[in-house]
Amino acid sequence: MTISSRQGKRSLKSILAIFTAAILLTACGGESTEQLPDTSANTGTVSYNGPAPATDDVLNFKQSVWDNLVTQDKCGACHNAGGQSPAFVNEQDINAAYAQANTVVNLSDPSQSAMVTKVAGGHNCWVSSTSVCVDLLTTYISNWAGGSAGSVKTVELRAPTPKDPGTTLAFPADSGEFASTVYPVLTTYCSDCHVEGIQTPYIGSTDIDTAYEQSKSRISLESPSDSRFVQRLRTDFHNCWDGDCATSADIMQMAIEDFAGLQQASPVDPALVTSNALNLADDGLLANSGGRYEDNIIALYEFKTGEGQTAFDTSGISPALNLTLSGNAEWVGGWGIDLGPAYENEQQLMVPAGKAQGSTSDSSKLHNLLTASGEYSIEAWVAPGNITQEDARIITYSGSATTRNVTLSQTLQRYEVLHRSTASDENTPFATQDADELLQATLQHVVVNYSPGTGRQIFVNGEPTGDIDPDGAGLLSEWDDSFALVLGNETDGNSPWQGAIRMVAIHNRALTPEQVKVNFDVGVGQKFYLLFGVSDLVSLPQSYIVFEVSQFDSYSYRFTSPFFISLDNSVEPSNIPLKGMRLGINGKEATVGQAWANLDVVLTGDDYEPGTGQPLSRLGTVIALENGPESDEFFLTFDQLGSGNTFVRSEPAAPPAAEAGDLDPSPEIGLKTFDEINESMARMTGVSKTQTDVYDTYITVKQQLPTVENIRGFLSSHQMAVTQMAIQYCNVLVSNSQLRSDFFPGFDFSAPVATAFDHGGRSLIIDPLLLRFVGVNLASQPTDLEIENELNNLMDSLTSCSGSCPADRTETVVKASCAAVLGSATTLVQ
Repeated sequence: MTISSRQGKRSLKSILAIFTAAILLTACGGESTEQLPDTSANTGTVSYNGPAPATDDVLNFKQSVWDNLVTQDKCGACHNAGGQSPAFVNEQDINAAYAQANTVVNLSDPSQSAMVTKVAGGHNCWVSSTSVCVDLLTTYISNWAGGSAGSVKTVELRAPTPKDPGTTLAFPADSGEFASTVYPVLTTYCSDCHVEGIQTPYIGSTDIDTAYEQSKSRISLESPSDSRFVQRLRTDFHNCWDGDCATSADIMQMAIEDFAGLQQASPVDPALVTSNALNLADDGLLANSGGRYEDNIIALYEFKTGEGQTAFDTSGISPALNLTLSGNAEWVGGWGIDLGPAYENEQQLMVPAGKAQGSTSDSSKLHNLLTASGEYSIEAWVAPGNITQEDARIITYSGSATTRNVTLSQTLQRYEVLHRSTASDENTPFATQDADELLQATLQHVVVNYSPGTGRQIFVNGEPTGDIDPDGAGLLSEWDDSFALVLGNETDGNSPWQGAIRMVAIHNRALTPEQVKVNFDVGVGQKFYLLFGVSDLVSLPQSYIVFEVSQFDSYSYRFTSPFFISLDNSVEPSNIPLKGMRLGINGKEATVGQAWANLDVVLTGDDYEPGTGQPLSRLGTVIALENGPESDEFFLTFDQLGSGNTFVRSEPAAPPAAEAGDLDPSPEIGLKTFDEINESMARMTGVSKTQTDVYDTYITVKQQLPTVENIRGFLSSHQMAVTQMAIQYCNVLVSNSQLRSDFFPGFDFSAPVATAFDHGGRSLIIDPLLLRFVGVNLASQPTDLEIENELNNLMDSLTSCSGSCPADRTETVVKASCAAVLGSATTLVQ
């Protein structure tokens, strides 16, 4: 790759091309780059006029459960006075409703309440996602039980059903058998919506391998009738064919049964010492119920549904502020959404950048509840796609790019908060410092606090950033209730953000620093406890090795914090050796991620605590996802566990090194990096790098300068930073009488601009610039004459003042000429 002289004699410029197009979808859910209309339905309210609550607990039941379920669109249509038993939303007598509710709830473990499990089995969910109804019911019952009152909730370990490893059917490596069984059904009935550029998952893709990978997690080989594909038709009535959901579900189930019938289990090497086997979806004990402070959440997005166009608000605070996904938005495995840039799809139509947006009517609850409290906390787990984005909106409650109530935004490596109050400008950001580089392209916990007492605060990964809000305390009384909540963009679609969002919570009280730290420590995403049975190996009843497990992303699992425990609190281990623990998946040991292969501990009563067990390691690991959490089977192997249970391991020979592949040709020229640019400018101008103005400018723009020498990575922000550096170096050079006389000997800086730049004067400026700044004998550089012509044109334009030039114009012309050469490709490229 070379640069022509035409390229070399000018600074690199950024050209921004914006292409927009709207894709209108009907049956598939719909996309829009404009503000979404208010489509919420008025389901009515129920006024209670019966006997007063007999106790405080009855009152708590009414406020937490009854008020949320009594309407006709939920449970009030059936479980009312004179209706179906149990009448837990009796609208005539709250005390009778309370008594009935106690027969279908489990206050010590709300997720196991009969009310919850009944709905989880497909009974009359009032939204399109059963999991959302389950979450809401669990939240209502938890609030009744007092679980949200600032306390730390715990998880009760329960024994899974014992199962030997190697008995679970495994998905084949290739898509051949899928292509002849399930795929024809998907392409016939699902390809109008579920293809690239329209709607996830891409189960109807014309690329068979893409469809196969996207389908695995929605197929149960062990129980085809429980497959997500079947349940979406049979219980969710999702786009059934010809309006007959039962027949549609039967056709899908038969196709999956045909596919499952072709598969075989993956046997385990009988010489291995193994635990029982577990499946994450069937045997995992949900661990997300513990630890978080959620007293004042008014909107909550955990992105659990994993498909469709709606991100549900599961805060339990009405109205539900559900968000519609549009544009380049995809679901992330283990709970989350990924928002990408605009792109051209297979139909050569522009798909807008991804975002998730609520209606203005539902968003008004933020206005009502936050202006009432006068404070807020916006909490999110985000993974920025890169550190080069500018004015990219992560979370915003706004009306346009210039009118807002509050916004969390990214600019390069800083988080910015734009906020409207009686004491602050809604478009002036309060931000983390550039030099701190707190924003990284990795998963981070970010909290924005506001209260009249402390102003705005930003926390990253549980720690305050230390930035001080320059604005005084103000009120939120000027907030606009007609704005919309948006994730990943502005309402007008012109401020896209790229990255993944794993959780968003909006609180109507500011979190304390201690609460922020606790919520960070709890983590994010779908987490489970897996209890691997080892009773037969250690000769202790109900003995397990327990891991905290999560789906780390769409491609891997995370295992961490193993400990040994017996669920029988009357026993404890006594000098039981445990050596060389490894993870197995689908009949074989995982090829990577064996963090505990060298584990060597003794299970003993000295380190064991009944009820909590004995920790084994502080290490965690990530292993590759193979078939998905519904299908992958896990087990443990041991070099030794207990007496007589040993496996003599012979490590396989290391595979030969792979031959180096042919890489794409590299450019023949490169860019100077940030430190090289600074050093070059200092040496060429004679200005010290430590000079105050130069140093401050360098620290400010350092992260905007190139970090790698590959010229293909050059950005417009790089050129802007180089230009600022060049201007500052030349300003210091020309403003210092000794430096400028050494650099431009003989030039009269006191001469008026009309005479200073005659033919001889220009030579006194141009010749030193060419000598000091421009290289010689380079095939791709412009000629001296070409550079002189450019500088002469610049001087002509700057000296044409019609006799009214300022007194310092001579210095200004020299500074501009100096910066034009110093900041150009003649010095930037190497």
